[in-house]
Amino acid sequence: MNDTKNIIYLDNNATTMVDKKVVEAMIPYFSNEFGNPSSIYELAHEAHDALENSREVIKEFFGAGDTKEIIFTSCGTESANAAIRGVIEANPTKRHIITTKVEHPCVLNTFKEFEEKGYRVDYLNVDENGELLIDELKTLVDDDTALVAIMAANNETGAIYPYEEAAEIVKSINPNTKVFIDAVQAAGKIKLDVKNTKVDLMGISGHKFHAPKGVGAMYIKKGTIIKPYMTGGHQERALRGGTENVPYIVGMAKAAELAMNALEFENKTVKELRDRLEEGILENVKNAKLNSRTKMRVPNTTNIGFEYIEGELILLHLDKLGICASSGSACTSGSLEPSHVLRAMKTPFTSLHGSIRFSLSRFTTKEEIDFVVQNMPLVIKKLAKISPFQKELSGILN
Repeated sequence: MNDTKNIIYLDNNATTMVDKKVVEAMIPYFSNEFGNPSSIYELAHEAHDALENSREVIKEFFGAGDTKEIIFTSCGTESANAAIRGVIEANPTKRHIITTKVEHPCVLNTFKEFEEKGYRVDYLNVDENGELLIDELKTLVDDDTALVAIMAANNETGAIYPYEEAAEIVKSINPNTKVFIDAVQAAGKIKLDVKNTKVDLMGISGHKFHAPKGVGAMYIKKGTIIKPYMTGGHQERALRGGTENVPYIVGMAKAAELAMNALEFENKTVKELRDRLEEGILENVKNAKLNSRTKMRVPNTTNIGFEYIEGELILLHLDKLGICASSGSACTSGSLEPSHVLRAMKTPFTSLHGSIRFSLSRFTTKEEIDFVVQNMPLVIKKLAKISPFQKELSGILN
């Protein structure tokens, strides 16, 4: 078993460590205050109050206007599925949907399923820096468009997408088209203010901002009609049947509260550490290339390509040093296929397979970053010696 004290964890876009304060907030709801929030006796009142107090916090986290617009789910994938399927099935006569080429698999694979069912699907492009070409919406949205789904921030590059502007474009063409935003990677890193947008639905996942895995939430603008994809009891306005996971919801609310208070730290200190890591690697590793140069990125994420070196080998060697990073989305890390996000960005083949995502958190330290910067040149030089591309890597070997 690894000693976590010696691990440098730079894969926070995959999941985050649960904050100790979050764990402390959750504990009573596993034991003394274990009641079902739907029951009528006093024990249940404690759970019910905790549930509704948490809903108030998550409302503020989304920047929503009413707690009735907040539905608790199990994760970002469930939120995305509930939104996409719910809107499409509530509008059976509409047969056109739009998303981007760089969405998380929970969105892309759901859209592919509807495409196989005969729906007309359009995919927005990105440029070489991963910036969304939202003007394409102006020629794609029509009277038959049921839904547009766009992420707020990309999980692999950290690129922030102008989803508010996208929603404005969509509604100006077809006010009846619904807009869903996957805010999983934006939540806790940038301020959300959904009330002042034309977004209809938005999803988040607690484990991306130091809450436990297995809890998420969805914003559904008042008046938006969706068909529940999971039926059951009256819970969550009959949109998501099943007894609410009170301990985890309380934990997510506590994590959201801590994240809102840490936004300035995230966008100053964490960003400075991210830049220190990025600049240190680019300066000291000759075959390192920054994959996304857009200034509009979440403060914790960088994606760097190492030309002519296999990414999985880089990750294995980093792991031996106690450094955790990734080659893309955690949901596709078992695949040998290169990142669909980097392919959409037309990232050169020379670094496509050697691209590594580093994602920090507010618990990342300067000492950890300096250790990574110090060791990356050694790792790449070691791998260059066994690479079949000796000629191309001669600058590193000499």
